[in-house]
Amino acid sequence: MAELNVNIGNLPLKNPVMTASGTFGYGIEYADFMDISRLGGIFVKGTTIQPREGNDYPRMAETPSGMLNAVGLQNKGADYFAEHIYPEIKDIDTNMIVNVSGSSVETYVECAEKIAELDRIPAIELNISCPNVKQGGMAFGVTACGAAEVVKAVRKGYRTLIVKLSPNVTDITEIAKAVEAEGADSVSLINTMLGMAIDAEKRKPILSTITGGLSGPCVKPVALRMVWQTYHAVKIPIIGLGGISNWKDAVEFMLAGATAIQIGTYNFVDPTVSIKVIDGMNDYCDRHGFKSVKELIGALDISR
Repeated sequence: MAELNVNIGNLPLKNPVMTASGTFGYGIEYADFMDISRLGGIFVKGTTIQPREGNDYPRMAETPSGMLNAVGLQNKGADYFAEHIYPEIKDIDTNMIVNVSGSSVETYVECAEKIAELDRIPAIELNISCPNVKQGGMAFGVTACGAAEVVKAVRKGYRTLIVKLSPNVTDITEIAKAVEAEGADSVSLINTMLGMAIDAEKRKPILSTITGGLSGPCVKPVALRMVWQTYHAVKIPIIGLGGISNWKDAVEFMLAGATAIQIGTYNFVDPTVSIKVIDGMNDYCDRHGFKSVKELIGALDISR
């Protein structure tokens, strides 16, 4: 068997397969389907400093080869997480990573500091696709300055800092370089793409918010391209996600430059997909003579 362990900065993973925030609950919801401790890590659902009700229904829509969501970061807040969720998940034998969101630099920092008090949370994933209310609702992650500002502020108070990048930008490498310069230990990409769905009979948008985040297999080619571009632009590890539904997809992301991967939307199709991906990646390494999965990182051969 190949060695499957990898590192995201100083954070060791038993294997490169993790689950994406918002698609795997707090991990315990999937414990009846599989041994969740086999995962390299679990990114729990987005957490904000204050409770959020989320957007009005309908806020999800199926699309060809994917789905749209506009849940709106519904959660009970950082205090509730610390008091009620954390005790249930802290002893799971894998990396439990919290996705942190905010509407201002101050709320990002406050939430990150609250999570930093929890000993068994080794990393946070900073979701900079959130709207900055002080700048008219523009997401932090769509400008290099906005991304750098929030990363610099949060960096002061956290250990392993992963920054989740938005694909809804002109050049994702500029954003990646900006957060790397401010101390990000890793970047994860891509977050959902902006899309919409329309009910032709009613002549109305399906989502209450009109637009929402597109995910699933349909976004994979874009995600692969952005991971490959970012790999050649920064030196910090990349966590690749976007449309991964099997081991082959995961291998492709690592060949493009990802050190690890997250599986998101496909958890709704097959709750055990992540375990199948771990086994499939191991088999791939054995068949191709790789002693370690690390040999796959950036090993794409572009010669003709």
